[in-house]
Amino acid sequence: MQPHLPTRKDDGAFDPRDIESMSLALEDVCEALNIPPDAMPARQIIAVRIVELARRGERSPARLRDRLLKEAEAEGGERPALS
Repeated sequence: MQPHLPTRKDDGAFDPRDIESMSLALEDVCEALNIPPDAMPARQIIAVRIVELARRGERSPARLRDRLLKEAEAEGGERPALS
């Protein structure tokens, strides 16, 4: 089961394309970091960060993915090669 990426209702909503972009970014980041589908705590942390970036206006799945992978690398992890 994947973490649910919430929609925005307060000051604007994420449209279906935004949700799809965030979902793609989540899957790409988890795959690149070898995070399995059942690792819910790790996936939820990533999902929250993706939503934070999307709230600031980033909607590109590639840029969301690259940003999170860069942040993971800065935290001491090795940046994985993207396929």
